[in-house]
Amino acid sequence: MDDVRFVGGVEVVGGGGGAAAPVAAAPVPGFAGRVTAVQGSPVRDILAVTSRPEVVNFAGGLPAPELFDTEGVAAAYRNVLAESAGRALQYATTEGEPVLREALAARYRARGLPTGADDVLVTTGSQQALSLLATALVDPGDVVLVEDPCYLAALQVFRLAGARVVAVPGDEGGVDPDALEELVARTRAKLFYTVPTFQNPTGRTLPTERRAAVAAVAARLGLWIVEDDPYGELRFEGERLPWIAAHPGAEDRTALLGSFSKVMAPGLRLGWLRAPAGLRRACAVAKQAADLHTPTVNQLAAARYLADRDLDAHVARVAAAYRERRDAMLAGLPDALPEGSTWNRPEGGMFLWARLPSSYDTTALLPRVVEQDVAYVPGAPFYAGEPDRATLRLCFVTQAPEEIREGLRRLGKGLGPGL
Repeated sequence: MDDVRFVGGVEVVGGGGGAAAPVAAAPVPGFAGRVTAVQGSPVRDILAVTSRPEVVNFAGGLPAPELFDTEGVAAAYRNVLAESAGRALQYATTEGEPVLREALAARYRARGLPTGADDVLVTTGSQQALSLLATALVDPGDVVLVEDPCYLAALQVFRLAGARVVAVPGDEGGVDPDALEELVARTRAKLFYTVPTFQNPTGRTLPTERRAAVAAVAARLGLWIVEDDPYGELRFEGERLPWIAAHPGAEDRTALLGSFSKVMAPGLRLGWLRAPAGLRRACAVAKQAADLHTPTVNQLAAARYLADRDLDAHVARVAAAYRERRDAMLAGLPDALPEGSTWNRPEGGMFLWARLPSSYDTTALLPRVVEQDVAYVPGAPFYAGEPDRATLRLCFVTQAPEEIREGLRRLGKGLGPGL
């Protein structure tokens, strides 16, 4: 008598005791369209290629590891685990540990922005905050306005959410508020994303009057503002500018993002968002679905660090070292880049933006440059629209000044006469 069995819901008939005839497996369903439509990060791809220790890497936005307060962070973890291990290793609320939220709120209040602990949601890096905001605010087909060029991972987040991403024209001072107003009116955009202080990738800073104008446009036309501020504390010179969130008209429509990645350590994966109550609650729901909560032990260690150490003094030491490295890069660029190139002089942050003569394509040139054991990020991926292929981003904080000088020598050799 034949054996009758079911394999994957399909009836298979085989001879008694004999092996069943092989059944061809059906292909698995395809991936979601949002994943196949969005490319991976060229920055992450470049980092994988340039991880060799001999490479001078101007590509990654990597804080200098030798400047981490390793002992201070280690002591914070030791104290937390010694005094409250049960709490530190336990589940926590989605919104974040109250002691850390209050410490973050106090830092905003000290800088003139009224903030309570309940205004803050702790996230697993500020990148997660951006993802939560996209989940909470963006439906497929919604228009999201961004700077031109724009932080690359923000473009990924909004595109994964199904947004139609549109770049707002600007100049060396940043976004043009008049162009922003015209685009909001024409496209009925839902939100505008900006890194107004020491922007990634350009390093530029939006002047105070334009910040006020952006807030006024949002209030007048109905627009969410996502103000990303991972670099603002890394100021080398000049006066600190008020956040857009502090300007009249922006109070009830701005999500302000912060992070410990650039001022403490990126491996902690600690960020946060300060937002109006309704938006904050929506982001908390999205976070519940994403990861329940940010690791408790990391939150408590950060709060303990803020209580025991002087973070502002640490940041001042880091900023002084970064200023020296920026100056080393600025001093070497005239000999490293082709004649006719231009670049900016950021007042802080981590990045410098350069443009080569129009005959140069920095994407096509990158493999030749990497052969010289140095790397940068081509500018093209940072554009939501038509890219400027002669541009590139240089990170000046990861290497010491002497390494920067050697890296620029290699860069000049790799760029050569162009293509």
